[in-house]
Amino acid sequence: MVGARAYIFFGLNVVRFLSIVSLILVFASSIFVIVTDVEAVNAFESAKQSGNVTAQDFADCEYIENSTVPNQIGGVFWAVINRLLIIFQVIMLFLSEIGWPSPFFDRFFPVLGSGFGLGALGIFQGLIGAAVLSQHVDDFTLVSAFFLFVLGCINMFLGLLFRESAKSRRSITSWREEAKGALPTTNLRNAATLDLNRSGSSSSGQSSNSSTMYEEKTGGGVTEFGAVRNPSRAGYGFGRQGEKAAGLKGFLISKPLETLPRYAARPTSVPSQSSRSASPQPRFASSGTAI
Repeated sequence: MVGARAYIFFGLNVVRFLSIVSLILVFASSIFVIVTDVEAVNAFESAKQSGNVTAQDFADCEYIENSTVPNQIGGVFWAVINRLLIIFQVIMLFLSEIGWPSPFFDRFFPVLGSGFGLGALGIFQGLIGAAVLSQHVDDFTLVSAFFLFVLGCINMFLGLLFRESAKSRRSITSWREEAKGALPTTNLRNAATLDLNRSGSSSSGQSSNSSTMYEEKTGGGVTEFGAVRNPSRAGYGFGRQGEKAAGLKGFLISKPLETLPRYAARPTSVPSQSSRSASPQPRFASSGTAI
């Protein structure tokens, strides 16, 4: 049976695919509108130079015929800038939907990065669709913009529903990692160690059983103090083995000097208890007739 996580994953990716399709359609329709506007402006200018259009006709029309260019100062410039900005926004949203480059969006456009949901994406899509639908355009551009606006509303709803976890739920890499985590795994190193311990003597078997019980109690590779054990580094203790291992690595372990604490009294010299008597000390007495 397929779980709820799978339905959410496939549903979000269907919306993602439709969103990418709508962005491609709006990109193509924007280029088509730019070409149409330029051709309409060129036709209007040629007609005005040939005298087919009078000054009154030019003043009465608000938009140039068969185009979205307003009949005002700089109308052509701002119309083209509008379409170029729409194309730029569509490209950025398209890259955000495919998730490349993710570090770029996480740093420079965080609302379109992996840390945010689909709400901001839906708002941008809705704004682009409304901007295109607010003008008189051809049928292809009209359908493309309406499709993008509907997908923007859906993404806004999904953003409110799933919040920041929406992109992680639809991510293919996270889906594969969860699928790998669901499979049972075994540790071959622990199994081999267990077999070697079982093949030892009775005394070593008892010690290995006690160590195995200790490892199970402390969580395998984690000690009782919370430190992670590294099987590639074995401890040698403070004995001869540790001194030898340190010498091979270039470390020198010197024996500390024997000193007494400051409060201890210094030892006094004890007279010798030898059986031999001490030699007599010479005694000299001055004579009264000595020179």
